[in-house]
Amino acid sequence: MDLFELETFLAVAQERSFSRAAQRLHRTQPAISQAIRKLESEIGEPLFDRSSRAGKLTDAGHVLETYAQELLNLRKEAEVAITELRQLQNGKLTIAANEFTCLYLLPVLDQFRHIHPLVKVTVQRTLASHLAQEVINHGAELGILSFDPQDSQLQSIVVYRDQLAFVVHPKHPLAERKQITIGDLAAEVFIAHNVASPYRAKVVEAFRRHRTPLNMDVQLPSIEAIKKFVGMGNGVALVPGICVDAEVKRGELVRIPVTGLTFERKLRIVYRRHANLSHAARAFLRVAQSVAQEAAQGYTYQQQG
Repeated sequence: MDLFELETFLAVAQERSFSRAAQRLHRTQPAISQAIRKLESEIGEPLFDRSSRAGKLTDAGHVLETYAQELLNLRKEAEVAITELRQLQNGKLTIAANEFTCLYLLPVLDQFRHIHPLVKVTVQRTLASHLAQEVINHGAELGILSFDPQDSQLQSIVVYRDQLAFVVHPKHPLAERKQITIGDLAAEVFIAHNVASPYRAKVVEAFRRHRTPLNMDVQLPSIEAIKKFVGMGNGVALVPGICVDAEVKRGELVRIPVTGLTFERKLRIVYRRHANLSHAARAFLRVAQSVAQEAAQGYTYQQQG
């Protein structure tokens, strides 16, 4: 039993005529008769009273008519739903990101929502160390990473370039300096994140090379907490530049270049290499590319091999 047979059956039932059903479906009358015979054979019951010229339905025909109409209605609903997905009038998108990478998302998500307001977007907060696996395991369609996952199952696009920023309170003794060295930081108390990262390892190694102690006496659970604590006059911090742009512009924090501590951070959108991305995900990538083409500071769009 296929949908063409059911469509043919309904046409005959509604037109009360094999010939009129053939005209309606743009088929020959023998093709209509053959489809009905095949359907009756599959069901094991006659559907029309052949002794009636009006195409009268049998009891089995009446039962099938209701179900056939429901099935064809479902087909139409499915076609409409797929069309809506294609035209981004429906659908959903799940993105995995952490506290830092969410900041990149905001301008892109803002533009995406203006263009496609009917698509539901969920941003899942995920630990950086789990982001790649979350995408591989289909927990999210896209992921925003601050490192190269180096996994053959993932395709990545560099979408933002950022620098590690050294920040202090405006009244800190170093705040007036235009440039400092790692050696100038030997006595400073660093407010650090309590989750280790590849960039922390680079900073630790840089201090070790310069034979300078790195005092991380206070560790906090979020970048937001670190910024506020430094803004209260407690210690100094190394954080992603994108995270403190607003505070620096408002004069709440002072950013100072440190010779020997210039580390570029590349943010990447990643997705499963051989995945059939949803229409929503492909639209999001187009918006990310558009934001980069508008030459917004730090934003880029570079497909990685």
